[in-house]
Amino acid sequence: MNTPSLTHIGADGQAHMVDVGDKAETVRIAVAEGFVRMRPETLELILSGNAKKGDVLATARLAGIMAAKQTANLIPLCHPLMLSKVSVEITADQTLPGLRIEATAKLTGRTGVEMEALTAASVTCLTIYDMAKAADREMEIGGIRLARKSGGRSGDYVRTESPD
Repeated sequence: MNTPSLTHIGADGQAHMVDVGDKAETVRIAVAEGFVRMRPETLELILSGNAKKGDVLATARLAGIMAAKQTANLIPLCHPLMLSKVSVEITADQTLPGLRIEATAKLTGRTGVEMEALTAASVTCLTIYDMAKAADREMEIGGIRLARKSGGRSGDYVRTESPD
């Protein structure tokens, strides 16, 4: 059995950017998820489109997409990537109550897109909070995590436990 290792730590113990130059290009997809829990009235306000700052869902979706494209500027050892797709789905969940986020990042390349999907999900949640905080400062952001990924040397991964 292989012992897990930290790929961004060299033999000398120093952080470094992983050399992916010799890796094969494959289609890589990652899906990350998260949620914003809020009061039922806040959810209704957002869904009605009457939030003070404007269209919360459209703004948050766009922010998530833009964030995925900036991941290498935010996370020090991430490679700048030529993403072929980023999508953000936001779904109302009355039982939460709140919004569930699913962010997908895709490319054909030598390194994975997990960080891009996670960044998109995180910034989408943060934008929802920012857009609706005047109505509900007690909103809770949670469940930011990788849901699944495919491609690359490590193969496929699917999370088996529920999101919260």
